[in-house]
Amino acid sequence: MRRRLLAYREVEFLSTRIPGDPGPGEECLLLVHIRKIVGRVHYRICLDCADAVITGIVIEERFLSTGLGTRALSHLRSRHPGISWRSTLSLRMTRDLLRRMRIPVMTADERCPHAQPKPT
Repeated sequence: MRRRLLAYREVEFLSTRIPGDPGPGEECLLLVHIRKIVGRVHYRICLDCADAVITGIVIEERFLSTGLGTRALSHLRSRHPGISWRSTLSLRMTRDLLRRMRIPVMTADERCPHAQPKPT
């Protein structure tokens, strides 16, 4: 119970989104507890398609089962209203979280037409 309270009261969300950055790009929501990153949610968002894809979720072990993942995804949904969320993740922890949040898993051929492949 104490860890759940800690996750809700003392963890802040910081976005790495650069204002005015054109086009869909990889973004990251940082989960910060007392100046230390305790988790990350990586995602791509395309405002033209009103579509977003969660590409990674990492949460420190001591914050697992505290509701922090649910809180982070809810934060993203409230921050980007009207956006349809999907995911490319299939690990057990993330699969359960995404199922609870009703975020479907996408197949590899369901890419946004605006997404540019990363230059190598």
